[in-house]
Amino acid sequence: MTKDFSAQGLTRRTLLKGTGAGLLASAFAAPVWAQAAPIKLGFQLHRTGIGAAYGRWYERTAQAALTTINAAGGINGRPVEIVFEDDGTDPKRGAEVVEKLTSQHGCDLIFGPLFSHVVIGSAPRAGELKVPYLVCSEGYHVASGMLNRWTMQPGITDVRAQVSSMAPWVLANLGKKVTMVFPDYAFGYDHRDFFTAAVQAGGGEVIAQIAIPPTETTFTRYLPQIPAETEVLYHVMVGPAVLTFVKELGEFYGSGARPQIFGFIDSLEAVDTAAPGLEFLEGTHFWEAHNRVKQADASEHEVAYRAAVGVDDNGASVSDAKDVSTYSHMFSVWETLHVIKAGMEASGYQTSADRQKFVEAVEAMSDMPESAAHVQGAKKFNGKTHQVFGHQMISKVEGGKLMRVHKTTMEDGMYDDAVDYTTQSF
Repeated sequence: MTKDFSAQGLTRRTLLKGTGAGLLASAFAAPVWAQAAPIKLGFQLHRTGIGAAYGRWYERTAQAALTTINAAGGINGRPVEIVFEDDGTDPKRGAEVVEKLTSQHGCDLIFGPLFSHVVIGSAPRAGELKVPYLVCSEGYHVASGMLNRWTMQPGITDVRAQVSSMAPWVLANLGKKVTMVFPDYAFGYDHRDFFTAAVQAGGGEVIAQIAIPPTETTFTRYLPQIPAETEVLYHVMVGPAVLTFVKELGEFYGSGARPQIFGFIDSLEAVDTAAPGLEFLEGTHFWEAHNRVKQADASEHEVAYRAAVGVDDNGASVSDAKDVSTYSHMFSVWETLHVIKAGMEASGYQTSADRQKFVEAVEAMSDMPESAAHVQGAKKFNGKTHQVFGHQMISKVEGGKLMRVHKTTMEDGMYDDAVDYTTQSF
């Protein structure tokens, strides 16, 4: 069950069609629900604003995960409903959405936001309302202790883990003099701080840091700031102008000498790497959390997940090859919804009076094996810091496609605890 079900032109029939053969069998036999109200989950959605490309695919992923969970009997024998509310990718509206989903819609919990400035602006209100707030972000804000016990990030790793696990590979294979280009807000600052520290620890040097407003529409005035002695250009951009950024980067270097280029796929999420104007990306490298292009060793869970969310082997919509997904991030929605299911069932969740029990049940989680619930790969959840750890991928553009060349270990990205939320009061 869901509200706003057709927001992306989806129907129950098309969603069931994409759930994969094994899930279709159970979907046709509708479960007999208990005589209880649905569990109502609030989704804080970036439907508009600079996060809209992510929001579109986050919503599709949530709908697909919801279909599979309800087809398998829901949660605690009850159907599940998702209420979507747009926050405009805006911190102030984010806090208002948390209030609306909790007080007006009566949601049992809230999940889904990605952009770190929105999470930071929204989490305090969730703490005041004492409502579980499960974010699908990547910032270090959760594990740093900045937020509160009601806020958790169990479905995707954070920037600190991502960059610290990959820095050794970058230094060993691409170069040691690094220039960083990053968005001028909290997410970008995590990259700046933690990648710089990791480079220095590995014997390299960050020789320039170029911060760019995420709402910028042209980048030609920033690119000349890249020092000529740069050996590795590290870039991560977000927002609607990411394609412009990458194209202008290619025009800036042209066919002449250039540094090795290592990017975060954020700079090209929802963008076809084989699009005209991006030919210069051939041979460059990207971080991916989840490989957009299906790799030769894809698991059965990965294959079923692609079918469920309606994504082809190249990472685009099965109904429109030009509609490229935000594949490296949207799995966090799928996995977070399955964590919600596991936490509610472990805590025996029935009503909002059980919210604290739910948080404590998630805090007790640890190993998360690769499965239909954890399709990106195995993970380990740290209940003290409310942050999950997992594997990272480094891919190379080959023939216009992102092909994995390195996979980190889970231990590569682990770091010492900065907080123990379990000692804090509710």
